[in-house]
Amino acid sequence: MRTASVTRDTLETKIQVSVNLDGQGHGKFATGVPFLEHMLDQIARHGMIDMDISCDGDIHIDDHHTVEDIGITLGKAITEALGDKKGMTRYGHSYVPLDEALSRVVIDFSGRPGLVMEVPFTQKRIGNFDTELFFEFFQGFVNHALVTVHIDCLRGHNAHHQVETVFKAFGRALRMALTPDPRMAGTMPSTKGVL
Repeated sequence: MRTASVTRDTLETKIQVSVNLDGQGHGKFATGVPFLEHMLDQIARHGMIDMDISCDGDIHIDDHHTVEDIGITLGKAITEALGDKKGMTRYGHSYVPLDEALSRVVIDFSGRPGLVMEVPFTQKRIGNFDTELFFEFFQGFVNHALVTVHIDCLRGHNAHHQVETVFKAFGRALRMALTPDPRMAGTMPSTKGVL
């Protein structure tokens, strides 16, 4: 079983993340940030990753630390659960539409952190949630999962649709990249021999 539990404890947040990369797509969330939980559920469901995430964060100030630190801790948990990366597909990509919105996410478990995110949000806020914080979530994830991710919202005028297509596509790209490739069994998916 490719599973991991990671704790992150700072003066700003106390976070516990558990993942099962070979799960059924079940998510359990207690973060104090409902819209983020809705998006995390998209990752779990479309990535077929069981996720249990709890966070006690300083949301009385704002959501920034909670959102960023959950991205950091989730990245660490997925990397730990993945292990030595032998036999994995490594690359993943997905296009996801939702009504007028369409997003593309491409991921590489390269061992090199890099994020390119082109999402021209049409609104600064979705309800009480600041859309700028999605960049912080993905930057935290990328830096600590040691992956390269390209995120593009190709079209869309409803900000909720824009971000939901991004998270669904991210979940599906993760699923593809994390899936074991039977033809690569026991082999590192890199000409370098390491990732």
